Amino acid sequence: MLRLYHVLLGVILLAVLTPLGFVKYALPYLSSNNSSNNKLQLTQAQANTAQKQTQTTSSNLQPNEGNIWKNILGKTAVPPGWRVAACDGNTPLLCVSSDKKILGTVEMGVYPLENLPNFQQMLNKAGISPNFNVNYQSPSYQTQLASALKLWVADHYGVLEKDRRNVYGDSIVFSAQSPQQAPVGKLQGMRYGFSGIKRKGGLQEQHLGYVAFDGKALYVITTAFDPASETGKFDQLENFQRFEPFLFITVQGMNLPR
Repeated sequence: MLRLYHVLLGVILLAVLTPLGFVKYALPYLSSNNSSNNKLQLTQAQANTAQKQTQTTSSNLQPNEGNIWKNILGKTAVPPGWRVAACDGNTPLLCVSSDKKILGTVEMGVYPLENLPNFQQMLNKAGISPNFNVNYQSPSYQTQLASALKLWVADHYGVLEKDRRNVYGDSIVFSAQSPQQAPVGKLQGMRYGFSGIKRKGGLQEQHLGYVAFDGKALYVITTAFDPASETGKFDQLENFQRFEPFLFITVQGMNLPR
């Protein structure tokens, strides 16, 4: 009885003297410390995976907010039975669908010139001063502008190829297409693309892009077959390849410059 009395007295004193905050926060932490550590490790692993996927698809570019497709979409073309329209919401995506099912999306990034010091250097190297307000539709500047855009594509390829080596090692061969001049609305732009080819056969990824410059901002339009991408992609390679020639007409018909 004496021992039981001492035990009960000790419990009562502990309850009175121990701060309420300690009991409220410390005890749950002590009882679930291992579980919290496991959740923290899982969260960190998920963050690392998401960061890797972002690096493999965006080349560290950050598009402006708002769905620009709602304002610049003009003449479009799609295979029979398909539909193309600006996606709902503010994400700058163009939705390609069939029977109300989304088959793929095309992403648009708009990057103000003042945020692109590397491209400013490319313009200078091509003989164009980025601080001088020129008419980039004038034929006298088309050669210089084409040179600057080719430099951008080459630099973009370099970043992506290095990233793929870090992600896939030697299991994937990076194959880039030579950039070709292509109209982006009324702007002169460049069409480019690249593939990730599995050494054991088959495609890991295939990307298509258009880039143009209006004197104030760089426009980058991209889509792909790439399981690692979250947006700007098609889930099936067949649908991506089928839509590819129709995207040229859609890009050509955009209302650019704005």
